[in-house]
Amino acid sequence: MADLDAVYYSRITSPVGPLIVGATRRGLFCLEFDSPGALLYRTRNNGHVWLFSEEKTAPFVRELREYFQGKRTRFGFELDLHGTAFQKRCWKALTRIPYGTTTTYAAIAKRVGRPRAFRAVGQANHCNPLAIVVPCHRVLQADGSLGGYGGGLEKKVTLLKLEGAIVN
Repeated sequence: MADLDAVYYSRITSPVGPLIVGATRRGLFCLEFDSPGALLYRTRNNGHVWLFSEEKTAPFVRELREYFQGKRTRFGFELDLHGTAFQKRCWKALTRIPYGTTTTYAAIAKRVGRPRAFRAVGQANHCNPLAIVVPCHRVLQADGSLGGYGGGLEKKVTLLKLEGAIVN
């Protein structure tokens, strides 16, 4: 097996619950909320071999812990994004939302050159394999309401409070 086919993973605890951290030689491959069956779903028929390794995920875990401690506002590691061309454009636009600020689905749609595709942007957010690092929690509906979040609205609120984007 080529090392490029391997996804090294570990689990960490966080203020938003347990997370699965997965990395390849190219960068962070997944950061997902851990739930029953989550890893089984990820490892089934995706062309990768998943290997538990706290050593290989340590640089990512260190930066995530710094983020949760309020000591980091940007991540310095590479991302191994995998999705459609449109999804990748959306996710890259999300990484440009500054820490502690929010934007809207419509604004992201404009940023990726598809101003009427705000629902498609929402769907791309839903498929985001890098929760927190690709900060879809910073995206709100046009009226300022929270909208949805794959991890649940309570986690979205926790992350926005952690970043100082909302106070109450």
